[in-house]
Amino acid sequence: MDHLKTQGISMPKLGLGTFRMQGDTCREAVETALSIGYRHIDTAEMYANEDAIGAALATASVPRDELHVTTKVWHENLTPDAIRRAFDASLNKLRLDHVDLYLVHWPSKSANWGAVFETLMKLKDEGRTRAIGVANFTTALLKIAVEDVKAPIACNQIEYHAMLDQSKVLAYLGAKSIPLVAYCPLAQGRFASDPVLAEIGAKHNASAAQVALKWLLDQDGVAAIPKASRRESQQANLDALKIKLDDADRNKIAALPKDRRCVNPGFAPAWD
Repeated sequence: MDHLKTQGISMPKLGLGTFRMQGDTCREAVETALSIGYRHIDTAEMYANEDAIGAALATASVPRDELHVTTKVWHENLTPDAIRRAFDASLNKLRLDHVDLYLVHWPSKSANWGAVFETLMKLKDEGRTRAIGVANFTTALLKIAVEDVKAPIACNQIEYHAMLDQSKVLAYLGAKSIPLVAYCPLAQGRFASDPVLAEIGAKHNASAAQVALKWLLDQDGVAAIPKASRRESQQANLDALKIKLDDADRNKIAALPKDRRCVNPGFAPAWD
């Protein structure tokens, strides 16, 4: 498994997303993922599954220093006191003394970004999170965090897949050596029926989804966190790492429509 080095941490390029997994389903999914080799687990206070993930981590025989755990603060909790309360609750549910990465889950129009990142940096200084970052930030918001506030941003987690153009954000992140962590990397199942990806997959004895995932993971500075609750799906995502795409494959993927955004809540920013 390749890792991305960023702000003092080493993040496995392929992780397990856990959005909309809860209770025993989530606990069992994390236990299974850890047993077959996953070491990067992504969650958030809004997912309401940190307790289930904490239970799985507590029974796992994986040394803590081999794990990468990310969680996130919800956009309604972006005042200093609320961030601390949310962080304490997350750490308690996860049964950990620190997380590896703590993210602003979504931007808020009312946030005082200086105060937000000062609070996050204090949590880092206290050793309670090893790094801090953001999610769903546009280039304009990234500039505020990186250039105005000068926060040590370890990643921007955004929707990114073979049918959504993120070249503008990628260019900014690349120039600043900040990784992109792709959520919805399989476009919530939309790739399964895509004939172009299926054709490429047939050539490599792989599925359309595996091709789409490998296309992401082949990119410098890009990690991906597909959600997968079943062992078969988790293993298929791991097996995608073995595919060797060529330039012809990449050119076909580049020609796919790039305007299919899956996640766009009413509180989302104005996208690039």
